Amino acid sequence: MAVTLTVLASGSRGNCALLASSRTRILVDAGLSSREALRRLRVVDEDLSAISGIVITHEHSDHINGLWGLARKLKIPVFMTGATHHQWMRWARNKYDGRAVLSCYEEFRSGHTFSIGNISVQPFTIPHDACDPVGFTFRAEGVKIGIVTDLGYMPSSVSHHIRGCDALVMESNHDLEMLRVGPYPWSVKQRVMSRVGHLSNHALAQFLLDDYDGNAAFLVLAHLSEQNNDPEIALRSAERALGTKRSLLHNRLLLASQSQPLEPIRL
Repeated sequence: MAVTLTVLASGSRGNCALLASSRTRILVDAGLSSREALRRLRVVDEDLSAISGIVITHEHSDHINGLWGLARKLKIPVFMTGATHHQWMRWARNKYDGRAVLSCYEEFRSGHTFSIGNISVQPFTIPHDACDPVGFTFRAEGVKIGIVTDLGYMPSSVSHHIRGCDALVMESNHDLEMLRVGPYPWSVKQRVMSRVGHLSNHALAQFLLDDYDGNAAFLVLAHLSEQNNDPEIALRSAERALGTKRSLLHNRLLLASQSQPLEPIRL
């Protein structure tokens, strides 16, 4: 069996992805309701009993909203940094009146590799307005996959970690002009555009032009804003930046959706 990546949902209303090797399956984030996450897993014909764990990038609700329900129903461990777990407990106390407890919580630290089954997980720090946010690269069976969303800019440390990825999920959150003239209050616009906010189409394009190694077979544009972006604008921006790096074997561009799972990527 090939290593596969399935983005079940991506956007401000919930984020969740499934990574599968021949022996291990893990969920990355749990921002959908548990009912909707399970429904989408069934849509892509996933064996729910084979999922080994959930890894969490940070504590914002669009990444943790369904975490407790999924962990309970699937009876699997949850992997978070200590600071993120602390913030999740505060959030869960308010949401569930103190009833929510993760029966199997595993702590990891940014910069320290750990394993779930035969998948090696490398968490690394990203610039976002959360307590201890991370991106991930995953290695299994000779394949490297990167998932990097919810970051205000692309520091060299992040560029370093995602070199050599065979598939890469990258944030392309907003079009700067659409955000500037859009409906958000100015304070929210400032937060989104800040160095701990979200990556714009332009910022992603600059990374693709200047620092991207061009290695990935698949490049997935993710976490697109429904109010401040347009899929065609995001796609054209990335296409122009990639230029001649695109080929039949490299940099096939895909758009992750909020409303439905992306077709599984097989590597």
